[in-house]
Amino acid sequence: MTRVANRYGAINLSQGFPDFDPPQELVEAAAKALHGEYHQYAITWGQPEFREALAAKQSRFMGLPLDPDEHFVVTCGGTEAMLVALMTACNPGDSVIIFSPFYENYGADTILAGAHPIYVPLRPPQFDFDPHELRRAFAQKPKAIVICNPSNPTGKVFTKEELIFIGELAAEAGTFIITDEVYEHIVYPPHRHTYAAALPGFFDRTLTVGSLSKTYAITGWRLGFLLAAPEAISAARKVHDFLTVGAAHPLQKAAVTALRFPQPYYDQLARDYAARRELFTGYLRKADLTFVEPQGAYYVLVDISEFGHSDDTAFCHWLAKEIGVAAVPGSSFFAEPVNHLIRFHFAKRDDTLHEAGQRLLRLR
Repeated sequence: MTRVANRYGAINLSQGFPDFDPPQELVEAAAKALHGEYHQYAITWGQPEFREALAAKQSRFMGLPLDPDEHFVVTCGGTEAMLVALMTACNPGDSVIIFSPFYENYGADTILAGAHPIYVPLRPPQFDFDPHELRRAFAQKPKAIVICNPSNPTGKVFTKEELIFIGELAAEAGTFIITDEVYEHIVYPPHRHTYAAALPGFFDRTLTVGSLSKTYAITGWRLGFLLAAPEAISAARKVHDFLTVGAAHPLQKAAVTALRFPQPYYDQLARDYAARRELFTGYLRKADLTFVEPQGAYYVLVDISEFGHSDDTAFCHWLAKEIGVAAVPGSSFFAEPVNHLIRFHFAKRDDTLHEAGQRLLRLR
């Protein structure tokens, strides 16, 4: 859809990257690192100073005593971290529970790991799961369950109670919990983010996928991590070593600056995204479009049923060409035959969102 947006000169609200710069201190740190002695391989599982800063930051937010040498492997983005987690947890022939809708990579990564997905639907409008359906899925003794929290594409924030219920089923079945928490700092009140690994009894069973991309607006830097108990991390480091060897050394050095940002940075980040959400969804309301209010992350699913399209992909092509706004077909995210939703993202400057909103008003 980014290629489609470029073809028609549409505003790209499809692929989830910002059109604003990272913090200036971070950019300056990158320039300094490139003039330093960081051009060769770092330790494959993460440059020491980066892991120390990462452990300190995650310990503070998660309320856990995390060790930079025992609990982390640094990856080429959260994308690699997810594949590492699945290949660490699963053997060929195993099964993995994936909530549907899901970020597209989860299904593909499961297959690449030699496992097969068990899809459990999340029910609109709040995208909650049916406890009985989930219990039946766990009865198949899956090796892992993948949870995106906050969720791409739904914006759902899983509650503490939901996570505890999942954890109890996982413990009974001997299942790993793989939780993708790359939007950990983008949550809208009154919702709160719960770190699964920090819940009582969860840590040894949980593999946490994290990323710097969304928190610091550096999606192109490809810096992510996997956080888990030492035994799992020992195995994950072997997988990671054969996948990519290691993440970019100078960028790890530079990112230490961001990982040491004080609490006001994260408070402002949450306020800024809340304002963007209100700005963009305000236009959706003016256009009288039906959508699911995001609880976290920076995506919104919009219902296109009223426009009479049975093909959401064709609708997205038409929208980019005729209206000048690019979205992602919702069918990309569903295991079920769902063709009436499209996904926008609002990680953009205010003027970009205003222009996109004005164009969407032309739907009326």
